[in-house]
Amino acid sequence: MGILPLPSPSFLLTSSLSSSYTVRLSIRRISAAGRSLSTQCLIKEDQQALSEESPPARTSERKPSSSPDGSVTPRSVDFNEWYLDVIANAELADYGPVRGTMVIRPYGYSIWEAIQEYLNTKFKETGHSNMYFPQFIPYSFIEKEASHVEGFSPELALVTIGGGKELEEKLVVRPTSETIVNHMFTQWIQSYRDLPLMINQWANVTRWEMRTKPFIRTLEFLWQEGHTAHATAEEAETEALQMIDVYKKFAYEEAAIPVIAGRKSRIETFAGAICTYTIEAMMGDRKALQAGTSHNLGQNFSRAFETQYTDENGLRQHVWQTSWAISTRFIGGIIMTHGDDTGLMLPPRLAPIQVVIVPIWKKGDDKIRVFDAARSVEKILKSADIKIKIDYCEQKTPGWKFNFWEMKGVPLRLEIGPRDVANGSLVVCRRDVPGKLGKDFGISMEPSILIAYVKEKLKDIQASLLQRATLFRDSNIVDVSSYDELKQAISRGKWARGPWSSSDADELRVKEETGATIRCIPFDQTEGPKTCLISGNPAKEVAIFAKSY
Repeated sequence: MGILPLPSPSFLLTSSLSSSYTVRLSIRRISAAGRSLSTQCLIKEDQQALSEESPPARTSERKPSSSPDGSVTPRSVDFNEWYLDVIANAELADYGPVRGTMVIRPYGYSIWEAIQEYLNTKFKETGHSNMYFPQFIPYSFIEKEASHVEGFSPELALVTIGGGKELEEKLVVRPTSETIVNHMFTQWIQSYRDLPLMINQWANVTRWEMRTKPFIRTLEFLWQEGHTAHATAEEAETEALQMIDVYKKFAYEEAAIPVIAGRKSRIETFAGAICTYTIEAMMGDRKALQAGTSHNLGQNFSRAFETQYTDENGLRQHVWQTSWAISTRFIGGIIMTHGDDTGLMLPPRLAPIQVVIVPIWKKGDDKIRVFDAARSVEKILKSADIKIKIDYCEQKTPGWKFNFWEMKGVPLRLEIGPRDVANGSLVVCRRDVPGKLGKDFGISMEPSILIAYVKEKLKDIQASLLQRATLFRDSNIVDVSSYDELKQAISRGKWARGPWSSSDADELRVKEETGATIRCIPFDQTEGPKTCLISGNPAKEVAIFAKSY
C-alpha cells in the first residue's frame, strides 16, 4: 500500500471549530505543500514533504504562477504540469486551505455523481444496502487487528482533545471502516439467519499522505466502501470476485478505461486481508493506477472483534468477510487516460455535459433566430435524455468558446449560425477527433434524424476512447523472461509481464532496484510451462510489474 515511515515527534494541529468546541489532531504524517489552484492560475506542488516543524500553509501565502489565458503545458513536455493545468482550467478542483486537501468543484463533482449513479445501481442489484458509519473511530478498535494497525498507523489522524478537554481515549479520523463495521456487525449478527449481511457506505476518508496530487492522493478523499459478512469462506470469496468484476465492467463500459483485473501479491495485499483483488489502469505517462480493490478479509477481523453467529447445528462460528472500494481517484484516472494537449476528454457516459451548443451570430436579428434554433435543438435532445447545454455568453468569441468546451472535455459540440438556421441544419464537432476530420456539416435539425445522429456519435466516441486506450496499453506492455529484460522494460517506461514464483524478498529487490512493483497477477493467464524470471524455478503464473501512482 506504499506506507511511509512514521514521523516523530507528532505534529499537533489545533483547530477552533466554535467558541466552545476545540479539536486537537495528532497528525501521524505531514503532507506535501498544497498551493492555490484555480481556473486562472495553478501552482504546481513541489511534491516535497514538509519538515516536522513546518507550520500549516496559509492561503494568503500562495502566489499564482500559471498564465491567465488558460494555456495547458503539453503532455510530452511535463505530464504532471499538464495534469494540474487540466484540473485547473477545466474547473474540476482547487486546493483547500489545509495542505494536501482539495475542493472538488461542481464540474468535477458531477463526474463523481455519474460514477455514484452507476455503482449505486449495481450495488443494489447485487443485494447491498447503503448506510453510514461515524467518522470517528476509537483507537482501540484499530489496535485489535495487528496487521491493520501496522499498515495504517503512519497515515492516521488522531483526535486527542474535544470540548477543551483531553479525551480519555484518542479517536481516529476514519482511514477505512473495517474496525467500526465489525464492532457493529458483532451486535447485529447473532444467527445464520442474519447472514449474509451486505452493506455499502458513501463517505469521506482521511489518510495523512506525505506527497499529494489532486484526485490521485490527498489527505481527504471521497469513496464508497462495501462491507459484507458471510457464513462460509466460499461465499466471501465469491463476493470479493463479484465486486471486482463490477468495478472492471464499470471501468470498461462507463469510463472507457481498459483495466487489467487480477490478484495482488502478498506484499501488496491490503492490511488485514487474506487476499486483495485489483483493477490496474495504464495512465498516459504509462504509470499504473490502482483504480479499485476488493478484499477477502477471511476471518481476521471477525476473530479480532469476536463477530460470531450460531450456525444451523447450534455451534458458534466466526463470520467470513469482504470489503471493497472505489474513490475519487478514479476521476484522476479518467483525466490521465483520455486527456490530450487541448485538455480534458470525457467518455460520454460519464460526461456532465454530453453536448454543448455554441450559437454564432453577428447581427441582432441573427441572434434572435439563432438562439431560437438553439433552444429548439436543446429541447429535442433533452427529450432523448441527452445532457445538453447552450453557451449563451455574449462576452466571448465563438473561437474562445470552442477552446473552452474542448478544455472541459465535452464529447460533442453543435455550431448553429444564421446560414444553418436558414438551411434547417447544424455543424457537429467531435472532441476526440481534432480539426476538420472531426466536423460534420449540414446535419438536419429534424428531431428523429438529429436524435439518432447524436446518439450514434456519442456511442462512437465512447467506443473510440476505449479502443484508443486499449491500443496504447497493449503497445506498452512488454513480455519478459528474465530479470534483465524486466529492468530494461521498466527503464523504458513500459509495463513488464513475466513468469513469477519468487519470494517476497525478491519482490522487494525488484522494487528497490527498478522502482516497479507487482501491480497484479492477472486473472487472464497464458497456458503452458513457465520459468520464473528471477529464480529460474517453475512458475504457474505471470505477474505484471510497473511504476505506479
